[in-house]
Amino acid sequence: MAPILLLHSMYGLRPAVHQAADRLRAAGHDVHVPDLYDGRVVDTPEEGIAIKEEIGRDELLKRAVAAAAPLSADRLVYAGFSLGAALAQNLALADERSRGLLLMHGTSDMADDVSADDLPVQLHVADPDTYEPVDWLNAWYLRMRRARADVEVFRYPGVGHLFTDPGLPDYNAEAAERAWTIAVDFLADL
Repeated sequence: MAPILLLHSMYGLRPAVHQAADRLRAAGHDVHVPDLYDGRVVDTPEEGIAIKEEIGRDELLKRAVAAAAPLSADRLVYAGFSLGAALAQNLALADERSRGLLLMHGTSDMADDVSADDLPVQLHVADPDTYEPVDWLNAWYLRMRRARADVEVFRYPGVGHLFTDPGLPDYNAEAAERAWTIAVDFLADL
């Protein structure tokens, strides 16, 4: 089974991230969950944005790279939630040994010349999602395909942005279970 680096959202390393890691471990994966916020966990998007801006995108990416570095020789699967998904995408596209990319609730921009030759990528996202608008997702998908990634997108109508986190108002048990069932199958095939 694939070793996985699982990166948290802008809310920090919440219990839902540990629950997701436990679910993936139960499926046989070696899962690593670094804390990019130095122990800080928040309950509102405003607080999450404040911490993200205080730390800065470059520093968060630097911390994610530091967490991945000792593990990348094992052909990591990069995964993350929202902000963590954006960071995971950057890491996976920069790591030529990357085994796969699992994006929960988020994506990131990418350079025009990026190459992701046959990289398996799976995205689970709310539909609609204020953080991931339809036009953005369509453009992201086309850029991923142009980079030659093997992309699957699963959209969940009528749910909130972080619909897999039982501790947040966005939570939707049915959509979360569906997403995790599909994601676990995806990871099993890597």
